[in-house]
Amino acid sequence: MTSHTFTVEDNPSRKDVDALSLGLSQHSRAYTQAPGFQSLGVFMRNDNGVVVGGVWGYVNWNWLWIGLVWLSDELRGEGYGKKMMNAIEHAARDRGCRYSHLDTFSFQARPFYESLGYEVFATLDDYPPGHQRYFLKKSLI
Repeated sequence: MTSHTFTVEDNPSRKDVDALSLGLSQHSRAYTQAPGFQSLGVFMRNDNGVVVGGVWGYVNWNWLWIGLVWLSDELRGEGYGKKMMNAIEHAARDRGCRYSHLDTFSFQARPFYESLGYEVFATLDDYPPGHQRYFLKKSLI
């Protein structure tokens, strides 16, 4: 009989996280007939090749999930965020995506995403305490 152990890890290895993603994709493929969790990123670099902004997420069948959006403070308000978002949405469309979704907090960029056509479809209150977490979606077609 095989025994199993459980570990709680603050910084799991990329290899272990990839194993979860692969297992979930293989399980889902029987139902979706297409792979999911295909990583997609847009990165903005300065003249020295240093990342100063970017957008990263996954293509999940016909949806783009945006997990990370960041732009260095000194570049904010100059239109780069919109250009990065447009670039990842365009790349997602090229990969068959019809929709996009993301989340943000009340102290972050909800108005920015709404200006790009995203709309709130769910809210979690007191997450983190005293704030809200917003879930937004957008049609890419």
